Amino acid sequence: MEAKDDYTFVVHATNPVPYAVSLTTHQSLLPLPQKVVEKLGDAWVKKENYVGNGAYKLANHIINEKIEFERNPLYWNDKETVINSATFLAIENPSTDVARYRAGDLDMTSYGLPPEQFAKLKKELLGEVYVTRTLGTYSYELNNKKAPFDNVNIRKALNLSLDRNVITDKVLGQGQTPTYVFTPTYIEEGHLIQQPAYSKEPMAQRNEEAIKLLEEAGYSKANPLKFSILYNTNENHKKVAIAAASMWKANTKGLIDVKLENQEWKTYIDSRRAGRYDVARAGWHADYNQATTFGNYFLSNSSNNTAKYANPEYDKAMAESYAATDAEGRAKAYAKAEEILGKDYGIVPIFNYVNPRLVKPYVKGYSGKDPQDHIYLRNLYIIKH
Repeated sequence: MEAKDDYTFVVHATNPVPYAVSLTTHQSLLPLPQKVVEKLGDAWVKKENYVGNGAYKLANHIINEKIEFERNPLYWNDKETVINSATFLAIENPSTDVARYRAGDLDMTSYGLPPEQFAKLKKELLGEVYVTRTLGTYSYELNNKKAPFDNVNIRKALNLSLDRNVITDKVLGQGQTPTYVFTPTYIEEGHLIQQPAYSKEPMAQRNEEAIKLLEEAGYSKANPLKFSILYNTNENHKKVAIAAASMWKANTKGLIDVKLENQEWKTYIDSRRAGRYDVARAGWHADYNQATTFGNYFLSNSSNNTAKYANPEYDKAMAESYAATDAEGRAKAYAKAEEILGKDYGIVPIFNYVNPRLVKPYVKGYSGKDPQDHIYLRNLYIIKH
């Protein structure tokens, strides 16, 4: 790395990095005010100390309640900014989000809409419901280092006996697509990734094989496989967990018995990192539009790998992607890594995300088409209403 001059920062790569420019928008590469950080330490993020270089500056922050921003007149392109101030509210549940939107408290909802209200909202709020297909995967992580989930046949049985279509079509019904792979196949250089063969098999056939695997492992109706699904507090996560628990029990004829466990976000994250769980709800969204952002997740030494999955062959396949000199070479390596993860049944992929949200008709500049669901306040404006 070098500073070529006062306005130019140069990074020299050892291998081709086609997504290098996209990386610059990730929070890990955002510039920090070195002098302020060194002087104040962690206190530099308080509103009275905060220094940023974006279109807005921090005006107020009340933890678990709201963050307020006001326009930054020193921003390099401030003349193109329209909205002078904005408030972001910390709302945990989609139902509350919708209620406040309909009451006129919000101009835009945050993330997700209640499945049971979705059809009604589309009918009653014409032109205000946006559904964005995003580069994200909803899955259940299996604690690969904890018995009995260290047994590949147990992991396989769980994958076989979960009907993803029930979750996407009946539980959620907002355009989510079932998936049996971790990496979205529509991400850049993910086009060679294939759904596994069992995804096309009838559920009856899959259930029969799952039952056989569980019985071979010593489970029966009198001695079922018992475990808990851990999820962070959210009504939609609860709905999915209830459906999954019910399906696993019914589809294996009582060989699986599941309990639900919800935790607040911080505790939930700590539990996953420490491995204090059996099966845990997980979601991963692309940091940039390129398959490596998913492939890196399950490297043996990845800090994100809370499933404790490890396979040297997987790591080797990802290493091949780094050394590849063209898009097709990288795509082949990503497909190979995904196939290895799939044959190990390291996790239970469930669906690819969409983000449904409500946007008032007077809010302009929002397209609802960004695959990473990035929304830049500086690009929005309000018309008279």
